[in-house]
Amino acid sequence: MRVMTKLLGAAAVAAMGAGAAMAEPALIFDLGGKFDKSFNEAAFNGAKRWADETGGTFREIELQSDAQREQALRRFAEAGANPIVMAGFSFGDSLGQVAADYPDTKFAIIDMVVDAPNVRSVVFNEHEGSYLVGMLAAMASESDTVGFIGGMDIPLIRKFACGYAQGVLAVTPEATVIANMTGTTPAAWNDPVKGSELTKAQISQGADVVYAAAGGTGVGVLQTAADEGILSIGVDSNQNYLHPGQVLTSMLKRVDNAVYDAFTDGAELETGFNVMGVGNGGVGYALDEYNAELITDEMKAAVDAAAEQMASGDLAVHDYMSDETCPGLSF
Repeated sequence: MRVMTKLLGAAAVAAMGAGAAMAEPALIFDLGGKFDKSFNEAAFNGAKRWADETGGTFREIELQSDAQREQALRRFAEAGANPIVMAGFSFGDSLGQVAADYPDTKFAIIDMVVDAPNVRSVVFNEHEGSYLVGMLAAMASESDTVGFIGGMDIPLIRKFACGYAQGVLAVTPEATVIANMTGTTPAAWNDPVKGSELTKAQISQGADVVYAAAGGTGVGVLQTAADEGILSIGVDSNQNYLHPGQVLTSMLKRVDNAVYDAFTDGAELETGFNVMGVGNGGVGYALDEYNAELITDEMKAAVDAAAEQMASGDLAVHDYMSDETCPGLSF
């Protein structure tokens, strides 16, 4: 316990150990914090929705470093949490080490595939949702130059960028799509200053709409876009409210639904491979009172038609993860 306390902190250990007699679900957030207004916060919202609807309770922990991943998983499993849900691909290696040691515990991992009989692997068709917001970006742009700012430079984020570029070019074939990544380490998810700098650089190249797929870094992108008088596009959670009238839309990645569904299933969680895309409500775009004046009826009709074509299989968006090429965009 002394070593565990040193790694995780006394408060975290107490939170994980409390109520061990009850099989509560647990949620482990990725680096960047629970209230990052993006990916982690979407996961929290799903857990909170489950708790509000059922009156149940769940355990949670915000990690401070990569070294804590395996310890957190083991501690929750030993305390009887079931299922244990982790938000982020970075848990893949740790879960691969842990899952076999706790065969009676169900795990759910988001954004990574772990082949184990007690694991649900949830992945999203982010390229489909990004295509839709790319269409909106092209229709809203006056300069025919739009930008993309990713977080950590990994294939998953390139998948966002590639889908976005395809959507832009489907509307405006002569458009220019500028793409930058924030960094190559996990710190890239929580660097709003760098996000701001990249946004200004893209504006200097003519971008008048910028899509941020960068976790907490995206807060800096959206803020700078608003300050500079251009439009931005949020990601994962609905970020339209952050700058009303200046966030064109948000690409919704329903991480909240993935967590909610896992908590609802509880110890009876069905394991295996789970894909969430446009067709089953896993990804989409946000339209609400904060951006309603920015999205015309024509824009909405065009994007909704494309979404229907994706759902029916008539429109296939290239997936960078299956073929590391990106039509219309170079990294």
